[in-house]
Amino acid sequence: MQRELIHDELSSTELDFLLRKDEKETKNFYTVISIFMVICFVIPFIVAWVRAFGGEGNPFSFVHYFSGVGYLLCFLGFCAWLAYRRTLQKIKTDIRLRSKTIERVRITRKQQVKQNATYYFYLDSPNKLSIEVTEADYYELNEGDEINIEYSTNAKLYFGYF
Repeated sequence: MQRELIHDELSSTELDFLLRKDEKETKNFYTVISIFMVICFVIPFIVAWVRAFGGEGNPFSFVHYFSGVGYLLCFLGFCAWLAYRRTLQKIKTDIRLRSKTIERVRITRKQQVKQNATYYFYLDSPNKLSIEVTEADYYELNEGDEINIEYSTNAKLYFGYF
C-alpha cells in the first residue's frame, strides 16, 4: 500500500497546542541546561579537592580548573545542540510553517483494555503505532479499514484521527 500523505495548514487549536508545547519544552530545556552548567563548574572543584586529599602539591590550579570547566562546557554545548535539534527545532519549524500532515492508515489490530475501559487501534503507519479511540469508533470500524491521522509534519506530534 502506498502512503497517502496530505499536507495541510494547522487549525487554531493545533497551533495553540504546539505553542504551549514549545513554551513548556523550552522552559524545561533551559532549566536542565542551567543545572548542568552549574555542575560543569562544580565538578572540577570537586576533582581539585580529591587531588588535595591525595596530597598533590598544587591541586587548586587555575589552569586545571578552567580547562576542566571548558571541556565540560563544550561537552554540554554539544549535547544541548543535539537535544535542541532533535526536539525543539522541529516544534519551532512546525509553528513557523504552520503545517500538519494527514496520513491515511490501515487498522491492523484492535485492542480493548477492560481494566480502564479504553480502546486502541494499531496502525500500519511508520509514524504512529497505535492510537486511543472512542468506544463508538472501536465497534464501528474493523481491522483492515482505513482512517486518517493528523500529526505535525516535523515533530510528529499527534493531533487526532478521523
